[in-house]
Amino acid sequence: MNFTVTVQPSGRQFEVARDEVMLPAAIRQGIGLPYGCKDGACGSCKSRLLEGRVIHGAHQLKALSAAEEEAGLILSCCATPQTDCVIESRQVTAADQFPVLKMPTRVMSIQRPAADVAVLKLQLPANQSFQYHAGQYVEFILRDGARRSYSMASAPELAQGVMELHIRHMPGGRFTDHVFGAMKEKEILRMEGPFGTFFLREDSARPVVMLASGTGFAPIKALIEHMEAKGLTRPTVLYWGARQAADLYLRDWAEAAAARLPWLRFVPVLSEPDADWSGRTGFVHQAVMADLPDLSGHQVYACGAPVMVQSAQRDFVAACGLPEEEFFADAFTSEADKVAGG
Repeated sequence: MNFTVTVQPSGRQFEVARDEVMLPAAIRQGIGLPYGCKDGACGSCKSRLLEGRVIHGAHQLKALSAAEEEAGLILSCCATPQTDCVIESRQVTAADQFPVLKMPTRVMSIQRPAADVAVLKLQLPANQSFQYHAGQYVEFILRDGARRSYSMASAPELAQGVMELHIRHMPGGRFTDHVFGAMKEKEILRMEGPFGTFFLREDSARPVVMLASGTGFAPIKALIEHMEAKGLTRPTVLYWGARQAADLYLRDWAEAAAARLPWLRFVPVLSEPDADWSGRTGFVHQAVMADLPDLSGHQVYACGAPVMVQSAQRDFVAACGLPEEEFFADAFTSEADKVAGG
């Protein structure tokens, strides 16, 4: 028995098999629901259940609290329909434009712009056309089938068969320990993608705020490269938050981009600066609020630690008038985040 899920306000429908989770069924049928981690940890896929009934699998309370569930919100990545359902969700245009592919990729180079950050350059197969939106991510498939997700840090227009990724070392993490330990050039990795609904909405003329923390800068860098490659000139300001100056691992790149592109401004923000730092300090999303107290006419793209993304979304909407539908995010959830308690 299949159940039918109708997505409002678009009216599009898709079928979900009995005991199947909603999100993978939507992706399979080309319905572009928003999502991020696919593991019940980030809350990016949160939607409103208007009609019908679902059962939730395991998820974190920070992604969907008991009060939110009681109020009719669901996580499509772990909600299994029990009846036909009607949900309200921002429809993602063109999410099904590029096919999801599994492929091998070869490590071309490993650079260390910071002690705990590696920049990987990967060679894509010459016989396979891998297409993606700037801002999307791939999953590496480990030997036991476990997966690790990383955003592309280079725009597809600049790829020419090479993909850039930024990887932060998470001590004890199986994949990152390997990247910072035994990984060598020419090593073959298996990956699948593209995934995710974090990409530039080009049908808007709104000025853009890009907000990054840590290696959340990776997909933001790809978005800026994409805008430059396509000749897009929407006024854009990049706020990049980190603890100390050394954590702004590609600060030179960001400063050079801002100097080169008249439509781009760059504001670095440190939460634990050294004494010689003369720039902005504090929480990065609060720097945005200080500079732009009225965000009602803006569009925001935020990527980084879940606490930063969630705080930005809450405060920008509540205090700065940002329309909820103009906030786009990719919260970087590590494996430790996913197994942590709610």
